[in-house]
Amino acid sequence: FKGGDTCEYLLSSGRFLGEKVWQPHSCMMHKYKNSEAKNCLIDKHIVFIGDSRIRQLFYSFIKLINPQVKEEGNKHGNIPFEDKSASIKVDFLWYPEVNGSMRQCIKSWTEGSVAKPHIIIAGAATWSIKIHNGSNEALTQYKINITSIAPLLEKLAKSSDVYWVLQDPVYEDMLSESRKMITNEKIDAYNEAAVRILNSSSRNSKAKVKVFSVSKLIAQETIMKSADGLHLPESSRDTNAMILMNVYCNKIMKPIDGSCCQPQPPLTLIQKLAFCFFTLSIIGYLIINLIHRNNFRKNKSCTDLESGEEKKPAINTPYVSTLEMLLHSFCKLGLIMTYFYLCDRANLFMKENKFYTHSSFFIPIIYILVLGVFYTENTKETKVLNREQTDEWKGWMQLVILIYHISGASTFLPVYMHIRVLVAAYLFQTGYGHFSYFWIKGDFGVYRVCQVLFRLNFLVVVLCIVMDRPYQFYYFVPLVTVWFMIIYATLAIWPQIVQKKANGNCLWHFGLLLKLICLLTCIYFLSYSQGAFEKIFSFWPLSKCFELNGNVYEWWFRWKLDRYVVFHGMLFAFIYLALQKHQMISEGKGDPLFSNRVSNVLLFISIVSFLTYSIWASSCKNKTECNELHPSVSVVQILAFVLIRNIPGYVRSVYSSFFAWFGKISLELFICQYHIWLAADTKGILVLIPGYPMFNVLVSTFIFVCVAHEISQITNDLAQIVVPKDNSTLLKRLLCIAGFFSGLLLFSAMQDQSKH
Repeated sequence: FKGGDTCEYLLSSGRFLGEKVWQPHSCMMHKYKNSEAKNCLIDKHIVFIGDSRIRQLFYSFIKLINPQVKEEGNKHGNIPFEDKSASIKVDFLWYPEVNGSMRQCIKSWTEGSVAKPHIIIAGAATWSIKIHNGSNEALTQYKINITSIAPLLEKLAKSSDVYWVLQDPVYEDMLSESRKMITNEKIDAYNEAAVRILNSSSRNSKAKVKVFSVSKLIAQETIMKSADGLHLPESSRDTNAMILMNVYCNKIMKPIDGSCCQPQPPLTLIQKLAFCFFTLSIIGYLIINLIHRNNFRKNKSCTDLESGEEKKPAINTPYVSTLEMLLHSFCKLGLIMTYFYLCDRANLFMKENKFYTHSSFFIPIIYILVLGVFYTENTKETKVLNREQTDEWKGWMQLVILIYHISGASTFLPVYMHIRVLVAAYLFQTGYGHFSYFWIKGDFGVYRVCQVLFRLNFLVVVLCIVMDRPYQFYYFVPLVTVWFMIIYATLAIWPQIVQKKANGNCLWHFGLLLKLICLLTCIYFLSYSQGAFEKIFSFWPLSKCFELNGNVYEWWFRWKLDRYVVFHGMLFAFIYLALQKHQMISEGKGDPLFSNRVSNVLLFISIVSFLTYSIWASSCKNKTECNELHPSVSVVQILAFVLIRNIPGYVRSVYSSFFAWFGKISLELFICQYHIWLAADTKGILVLIPGYPMFNVLVSTFIFVCVAHEISQITNDLAQIVVPKDNSTLLKRLLCIAGFFSGLLLFSAMQDQSKH
């Protein structure tokens, strides 16, 4: 990576992804909507000055503000445009040659009496070639004229954004007879002259006329589609206009997926404190390590000469090892968080836009499925949804979701709908797993709750601090956290009904079903009462956790999208455990779950249901309508999969250790991808090795998986220290955690106040 300003790359280099998607070198381009363009350019005056090619660029630019604009009016004259709602004024000034007239026009803006435009886009040359029949004298005169204009442009560049558009190549075979003298050789000569003069003029000046040369690269790929061999096709002009919009607006609007021309965000107070904490942890760990090594040298086991026995030094190991483990974990975490920050907050590594093709999604899917089948092993137990099987399920789902994200497959609706089922399946497992634990164990203690909450939220809380992102940004963790608390509250509230109690009296089963019906009623009410839902989560300090962009709508949308599936998971667990208790299912190794006849019928229904859902999802035409149906129907494919996976005895008795390994770190993989595999908060792709897409993906994936595995180990180690089993110690730790979050809220409030 050469370093430097990403604006220069945006204006000078890039490549096409497919036919129409332009990818600037090293950074991401945002696609501006009309409302965003108006907000950026409010009260601005923009001037396009030049020939017919600049006029085309002018029209493409104003269509970003108002798509209804028609390309009409005097082609060889000035064209005004004004958007009164945003007080935006855009003018095209017809000056087809770089001559005295153009110089006079530019000079008038440098004089105090005339208001200067905020943005000036200029360029011309083809008319000079055409009128003078491509003579060398015309090129000489062009150099003289642009030399006289350059100081004026430099003067304007001190207070305005000034762009000089280089001439695009032509498609010589399509040029009319009157334009045959406009050759690419002549155009290159004029461009070289303009670049040399403008660069030499600004060599010792801070203000600089920006050379818009990227249009040449775009034209080289698309000029063959030109109607006359001279003017660019509409899609290419629109790309050039979007580049101009990114150059000017990204630093103002700061879009997440527009990394070009964006400065590195300043460190917040909380980020600075986090940096100090991790630095002190690293120093502390190194000091303790050094002390231990010195003690080891001094207290090496030695032999007592009189007794011949070995003397061992007495060291208070438990306390030292706990402190050392704590510092060691924070030391590793600090180094990992530095990598996170460098990848997605510092302008050190490149970022690129996603571009979806069917092959970029389906080929990796086939590859990992083959790998998963290759690593098949026998399970330790053959129960329905045993630990190895659920880890395997989480693992392959997570890998598919990762491929979905990096390939940009959300633009393809059938894939999107199937991925929605995978997210729902994860929540189904949440309902199934936590219900099963509380029902069988009857353990509603604080220790269990704190362990689960810590393991779910530790990484996200650290990332919120280091990456300066709200908690709701990592939407999946708030989702599983809230659902865990709902499951806990449902079962822990009086009367506490667990399996042991229900076995003594069957009426308790009806009591539990009544609880589940109450839960379903509450879910139904909240899903159709957005106001009530938003009021609940708008209370401080809950609002600090669930707000995104100043409101809780995103949280309501995410919760509503999979609102019934956790309930379905709980209900499935209840029915399965009841059947298991009454010995109505057979879970022996190699045995079908039910009798052969029932198993075959259920298997047939499951396969038909699974395929029916896939056909429906693949025929979806409207994302909004399909999302409305998804909460009610997603359970069909989930249950179908569970039955297909568990009814045949052989299938239930094996699992993929490859997928199960990834399943054990699935949560870390899902969260880490935001910043060290994808980029710009999942909107783009991290580029560690430019120019080699496949090699880059291999390297970044290897680091990403290693980091996720390491964070999983750190979380497990810290969970044992931060959440001890002893109740009195746990209470003290909880008070410390409460103090930590109170301090975090205080510093967050101070940050918000300083911004305002």
